[in-house]
Amino acid sequence: MMDLQNKNILLGVSGGIAAYKSVELLRLLKKAGADVNVIMTDSAQKFVGKTTFEVLSENSVLSDLFLDTQSSVKHIELAAGADAAIIAPATANTIAKFAHGLADDALSTTLLAVTCPVMVCPSMNTDMYQNIRVQRNLDILEKDGWVILDPDSGILACKTVGAGRLPDPWFIFDRVEAMLVKKDLKGKNILVSAGPTVEPLDPVRFISNHSSGKMGYSIARAAERRGGMVTLVSGPVSLDAPVAVECILVHQADIIVKVAAVADYKPMDPKPRKIKKNENDKDLSILMTQNPDILKLLGKKKTKDQFLVGFAAETDDLEKNALLKMEKKNLDMIAANIVGSSDSGFKADTNKVKLFFRDGSSFDIPLMAKDKVADILIDKVIEKMG
Repeated sequence: MMDLQNKNILLGVSGGIAAYKSVELLRLLKKAGADVNVIMTDSAQKFVGKTTFEVLSENSVLSDLFLDTQSSVKHIELAAGADAAIIAPATANTIAKFAHGLADDALSTTLLAVTCPVMVCPSMNTDMYQNIRVQRNLDILEKDGWVILDPDSGILACKTVGAGRLPDPWFIFDRVEAMLVKKDLKGKNILVSAGPTVEPLDPVRFISNHSSGKMGYSIARAAERRGGMVTLVSGPVSLDAPVAVECILVHQADIIVKVAAVADYKPMDPKPRKIKKNENDKDLSILMTQNPDILKLLGKKKTKDQFLVGFAAETDDLEKNALLKMEKKNLDMIAANIVGSSDSGFKADTNKVKLFFRDGSSFDIPLMAKDKVADILIDKVIEKMG
C-alpha cells in the first residue's frame, strides 16, 4: 500500500446497487491516509444514506450545490484541490453526462472542473453496459484521458450473468494507487523471480528454504504500477499475485530482478517411495548435486540493453560476498541483506538492504516496508540505466 497521506481524493457515488461497495472503498482510502470528500447523486442516496459516508469520511457529503453548503463555489474548491477522482459506481446516465459535458447535479458539475486524474468504474446491467451508446461514451472519456476500469463478470443483481459488476473495493483501491504513480517504466519488460524453490527428496518430503516471496512480489507490484510489463516467476508462497502482471518471454525482458531463493543443490537421487525410518540407522546421509545457476546463465546471455539485478541473503561479510556474487554472475546491481533478524529478510514485512552497483558505487536502504524498498530499488535501476 503506497502512502496516500495528504492526498485529496474525490469519491463520486451514483445510483447503482453497487453503491454499498463504495463504503468499503472509502474505508480503504481513509486507512491509507487520504482525505476523502464524497459527492453523491440523488439516486445514490436511495441505496446508501449520506450519514454513512459522512461518518467514515469525516467530511460533509456534497449532494446539492445550493442546500448542502453556505459556499456557492464548494464544488470548485473540491475540484481544484483534488489529487484524484473516482466514480464508483458509475451508472450509464452518469457516464453519459461526463462524456457530453452536462452539469445538472453536484457530481457532474464538479467533474467538469477537475484537472486531476479521474477513474470511472462502470456498473450496470450487462445489456446496458454492452450497449453501443454506453461504449461510445466510455470511449470518449478514455480518449479524453480518463481511466476506465472494466467491470467484473458474474451474476448481477438483476439476475443477468455477464459483465457489469463493480469490482471489489480492494481492486479499485489498487488501481487508484497505480493511477497516481509516475509511469517511468512504461514500455519496459521486467522479469522478477520470487519465493523459494522446492526440491523433492521423496514423494512426501522436500528440501526448501525460508523465502516468503514478499520482497519479490513487492518489486513486481511496484514495477507494474510504474508502467512496466511484468512477468513474475514465483515459487510456492502464500501471497496474492499482484494485479495486472503479464507473462512475457524471458529473453524479451529489459530489466531482470532475481529475488527468488533458488536452491544451489538438490537431492541427486530422489526416491520414488517414501523413505522410511530405520531404527538401526541413527544418521541419514543425502547426496546432493548442484542445480543449474540460472542467474549466472542470464549474466552470460545479458545484452547491453538489459539490466540484471541479483539478491544476496547473507549471514556475514555482506559487502565481500555481495561484490563477489555480482562479479561472478555479471550483474549490473545486487541487493544484499543480512538474514536472521525478525524485522528484516525472510518472512518479515520490512527489510534493510544495501545496493551495490557495477560502477563501484553503493546505496544503503534503511529498515522500512518492503513495498517502499521496492520503489527505491526501482528508482536506482532507472537512474543507472539512464
